[in-house]
Amino acid sequence: MSRSLQQISIVSLATVFSRFLGLARDVLVTAIFGASGLASAFVTAFTLPNLFRRLLGEGALTAALVPTLNDELAAGRQPAAFDIVNQIASWLGLVTLLIVSGAMVGLSSAADAAWLREVASDPAQWDRWRTAAQLAVVLFPYLFFVCLAAAFSAALQTLGRFTVPALTPVWLNLAMIGGLGWAVWGLDLTADDARMRWLCGGVLVGGLGQMILPAVALARTGWRPRLDLRLTGAVKSILLLMGPTVLGSAIYLINTSVSRLIGLSLSESAAAILNLASRLIELPIGVFAIAVTTVVFPLISRHAAQGQWGQMARAYHKGMRLILSINIPAAVGMAILAAPIIRLLFERGQFGAQDTAEMVPVLGVFAIGLPFLAFVSLLLRAFYAQKDTRTPVRAAFASFVVNIGLCFALKGPLGTVGLAMAGTVSIIVQAVWLQWQLTRRRPELATASLRGDFAKIVLSSAAMAGLLLVGMGLFDGLGTAWWSDLLRLGILMPLGAVCFGGLVYTLKLEGREELRLILRQRFKRTGESKDTSE
Repeated sequence: MSRSLQQISIVSLATVFSRFLGLARDVLVTAIFGASGLASAFVTAFTLPNLFRRLLGEGALTAALVPTLNDELAAGRQPAAFDIVNQIASWLGLVTLLIVSGAMVGLSSAADAAWLREVASDPAQWDRWRTAAQLAVVLFPYLFFVCLAAAFSAALQTLGRFTVPALTPVWLNLAMIGGLGWAVWGLDLTADDARMRWLCGGVLVGGLGQMILPAVALARTGWRPRLDLRLTGAVKSILLLMGPTVLGSAIYLINTSVSRLIGLSLSESAAAILNLASRLIELPIGVFAIAVTTVVFPLISRHAAQGQWGQMARAYHKGMRLILSINIPAAVGMAILAAPIIRLLFERGQFGAQDTAEMVPVLGVFAIGLPFLAFVSLLLRAFYAQKDTRTPVRAAFASFVVNIGLCFALKGPLGTVGLAMAGTVSIIVQAVWLQWQLTRRRPELATASLRGDFAKIVLSSAAMAGLLLVGMGLFDGLGTAWWSDLLRLGILMPLGAVCFGGLVYTLKLEGREELRLILRQRFKRTGESKDTSE
């Protein structure tokens, strides 16, 4: 197997573990808090530092830092690359400290603002808003830790070290599970407010771990941390590259925040239901799509820097084919098996049958957008590899307009499902527009060459869907007990996978051998990658 495929397998394995641990965290939080107003307030509060993380850290920073570090490393200037890491980390730390301080002061004031009470349509809505603001004050310091973690992780990825960055979410999930578990079973706390404080404490401890571990891994490569606030040419270049991406991320920040606030004002359960559904959708993306883009991005960035557009196109098409061959069948399976999946994972404790019934159509709508969401993650990297951060901003703005407009139009007649539909349509618009713009600029990156592969994936997924629907009908008489859902999923999911895989091989999908090797590696312990040809 080629080196790039080994790296994808390593990241996939690490991300699988992280995502399933995150799912375990969500199962625990949902069992204890259900889809209550407090749960919705926590989801909304945690959204704020996470979105600022995307604003300043992962998206904009990675897009600008990775190509710049690649240029230095390609020229054999590793010490200069480490100097850039220190400069960026220093400025990032200073800016995030200012944001955290300002946000904590502003949210503290908002939590007691009389005018917000007047804006709220009822006292329950005001209580949810106030609780969300109070929790956000506690959670905002997480932003400082996770933004520095993003800088260190980007540097590690440029050096070809992918495992530690892929594992950073593990420390957050472990800390949150540990904090909430200790509150419930260690201290035997019964008040939801007290349990929530321990959950928030777990977030902060986990964020600290997310920062320390990649910093230690980077130090082992020769980097030494140092405060350096010089505005060198490289730093100015990175800031210029980050500018449009920060604007695009700011649009995304407003977009997501407004959607969550609309959900928080709609009902007690809306924000929590939307969060749980989106977390399930993120599982196949995190397991595979992000793993592929993490490894493909430095590759296509290097080809773009050298003007090797044909090789860049081959890497891009390989990544796209692999992403779609996983996420299209995953979306079909998730939509058909939504009810037993939700019941088995979440229907316990404070999360009941009514919550499941509300979540099933939301998950089905989100599943439609899953392949497009995975596709966008690769599309953005294709633009970033060419140091084009302006086009993604325009795409983000178009997505924002569509999402917010549809949220207000659909929340009345369709409720929570309407908010899910708005998000799905907006991501489809973003994917189509980005690919159109990419093809206009680089015709070799057009998707025309993948039409045959796409048809094979869709045909195989349709056959799998028919099999799953027949199987669900045959299991109708078993009821909805946990053991019956476990039996349904334990039989139907492997059957669906075998059906899809068998048809993919029969139809001779290009890249099927690479897909088989990657999937096999996910279930094996992967050792250190050997130096082999690309």
